[in-house]
Amino acid sequence: MTVRRPDHPVQDLFVNRWSPRAFDRSDMPEADLKTILEAARWAPSAFNIQPWRFVYARRGDANWLTLVDLLNPFNRDWAQHASALVYLFSDTEVDGKDGKPNRANGAHTFDAGSAWAHAALQATALGYHTHGMAGILKDEIHEKLGVPSRYTPHIAFAIGTRGDAAQLSESLQERETPSARKPLDEIAFAGAWN
Repeated sequence: MTVRRPDHPVQDLFVNRWSPRAFDRSDMPEADLKTILEAARWAPSAFNIQPWRFVYARRGDANWLTLVDLLNPFNRDWAQHASALVYLFSDTEVDGKDGKPNRANGAHTFDAGSAWAHAALQATALGYHTHGMAGILKDEIHEKLGVPSRYTPHIAFAIGTRGDAAQLSESLQERETPSARKPLDEIAFAGAWN
């Protein structure tokens, strides 16, 4: 497995988090899933609006197959072996106050990303792995999950314990290792865009 090394000192949690596709089909205690979602609940948001919402299922519960079936076929093939699936939404509107109409929430996607990062890091701290997936059936999600139209679906993420990579297709087995990151000087610029 690839060993990741940061260029500057960071907590191990950030370097150890990665997104495998091989999961071991184990059950996850509900308390662990709630802890992961609780961490997401504490993410920062613009004006503390907290626009994120989650729809989740644990392996084997009454909603599991519904959530699995809302993944595109590529993701469904491997993510069905995870312990939990979570769909992340964000509210595109801010409720009006004092008789004023609702207004657009320009930061809802940014804030939802913050909640996802908190969930992924908490899962890592508990010994789980997560894998975010943009490959979801967005046109069907609102109806199948009863989501109000003002909420945008962003991703689903699988949570679980790593399984044997041999269960994956040959092409995915080759990718079943932590990926590197671009050097900091390629993405962060002092004073002006470099």
